[in-house]
Amino acid sequence: MSFPACKHRRCPQGRATGLRWLAAEPYRVFFVLGTVWSVVGVALWPLFYQGLLATHPLLSHTRLMIEGFGGAFVVGFLGTAGPRMASAPKLTPLELGWLVALHTGSAVAHLGGWHAVGDMLFTTLLLSLMACLIVRVLRFRAEPPPPQLLLALVGLLCGAVGAAMLASAVSLSDLRIYRLASLLLNQGLLLPPVLGIGSFVFPRILGGGFGEGATEDETKRKRRRTVLAAALLVGSFMVEAYGSSMAGGLLRVAVCLVYLMLEVPWKRQPGQGTLAAGLRASLVVGFLGIILAAFANPSQRISVDHLLYIGGFGLLILVVGSRVLFGHSGQLADFAKRSWPGRFLVGLALLAAATRAVPALAPQVAVSHHQYAALTWVGLAILWLVWHRRRFREREEE
Repeated sequence: MSFPACKHRRCPQGRATGLRWLAAEPYRVFFVLGTVWSVVGVALWPLFYQGLLATHPLLSHTRLMIEGFGGAFVVGFLGTAGPRMASAPKLTPLELGWLVALHTGSAVAHLGGWHAVGDMLFTTLLLSLMACLIVRVLRFRAEPPPPQLLLALVGLLCGAVGAAMLASAVSLSDLRIYRLASLLLNQGLLLPPVLGIGSFVFPRILGGGFGEGATEDETKRKRRRTVLAAALLVGSFMVEAYGSSMAGGLLRVAVCLVYLMLEVPWKRQPGQGTLAAGLRASLVVGFLGIILAAFANPSQRISVDHLLYIGGFGLLILVVGSRVLFGHSGQLADFAKRSWPGRFLVGLALLAAATRAVPALAPQVAVSHHQYAALTWVGLAILWLVWHRRRFREREEE
């Protein structure tokens, strides 16, 4: 099994079927939804430049990529792994239906330009998932969850607070509040889970075991590092919004680098395939994006930020999503192999990130490169869905 099976007396025993199966593994729904909404989000740019949209798509694009795409993968992964980490009951069909309805409603609202409604629905989605996980940890857990789960919950809280702030008119009246809200949603939703989930899953992707503490003392050290990393990450958003953009960005990079170096054994091991290389590439490009954005002028910032959002978050999400799909379909050994789809996946993600970042140095090509990057991502997303189409339906043996 990818995670410990729940042995709680309230956990239905035996092989789940139908909606109960989907609720137990909600990534099968949310990964598809997130990928589809990412295609819709990037397709807005070519449609706009071809004169087929009446309004500028910046806000719709941003929200669909962060909430529709990134949020879907965060909810799908934590909805699947969170209960397992605590050996607690899995989600129920009713909970799955509620989460899917909130996510879909949020994305549709953003597509229609009702961003305040979309943000509030997304806030409700994240708070609902947090409630599901916290209740399971406090009431049903058979054993304490790994400390890394705290960082994942901090990410959900950052995303919920950021989206709620952006839905309020107060954020529009103060540039610093708006900047803080944007950072909490756009980076706070994803960075803490990247550290928390990453320190637990990255060692497995790189050929080892899950990043659990071997002893009680080691678990305590991990817990202290997790609390400190969460506090410093949130603090970096405050520093950037109310102080120095450069200081906030560099603090964020330092926290992430130190935490991952302490928590993840990066020594190359035999048997690492294409997607393990993609994991390393996504982290390098993501950190490069944060560093360059810290030194970029305002006119370059949006373009440079896409090194983080496409080459960092985007590629990382698809690599970790692939690991989940391979593992839960009983094909884990294939994940570590070298593959042409994997090479195309990594290559297209890096190409899209580089293409979208070029306008920072050559503003005159912004329109064409927006479209090139969008079409590259569309091809990448479709490739990913086609590659894994059977794994969304297949199950590993009990």
